[in-house]
Amino acid sequence: MTIYYSLTFLLLAAEMVTFCLLVSPLPFTVRKKLFRFLSESPIVAKVAYGLKISFIFVGILFLDALQRMFRVTAETEMAKTGGQGMHDVRTETNFAARKFYAQRNTYLTGFCLFLSLVLARTFSIILDLIHTQEEYAKLKKVVGAGAKGDQSKQIEELKKKLAASEAKDRDFANLKKQAAQQAAEFDRLASKYNEATGAVSDKKSD
Repeated sequence: MTIYYSLTFLLLAAEMVTFCLLVSPLPFTVRKKLFRFLSESPIVAKVAYGLKISFIFVGILFLDALQRMFRVTAETEMAKTGGQGMHDVRTETNFAARKFYAQRNTYLTGFCLFLSLVLARTFSIILDLIHTQEEYAKLKKVVGAGAKGDQSKQIEELKKKLAASEAKDRDFANLKKQAAQQAAEFDRLASKYNEATGAVSDKKSD
């Protein structure tokens, strides 16, 4: 394996480790700090810029490996159909090895490019999820504070209504008591009046 394909393999291994780290079940605080560091750190931004340039070279390697794989496959099929030297074991082994190396390089560079797209999309989705969770926590606190304020207002209104109702009950009880006293006084005065009028009528009859 040449040096650039060895570097591509190391890049693919690093992508696999990074993907496992991104999808690992970390606590929310640790995940938030990690992604905030990855998204805001200038060092990580420079590394990401270098990786983008390296992925351009990997894309060129992918196109070259794909073209070479098609060419080797066509040469192998042509040799099989024409029967040119395919009876020699060394020639057949040489074609098989060339085809294997071409397919290996194609799969290596292709998976490296595909995993880079998966990593970028996974990072953006998890970052959006963290922001959404933070907004939900803030909204929950605001709603909880508002609900507490509404409950305190309702309690104050109920207390005022209860105090007004108790005042009305006291006024009604006082009014009822005054009415009873006035009725008793009226009965007393009526009895006295009847007694007085009865005494006067008795004197006139005499």
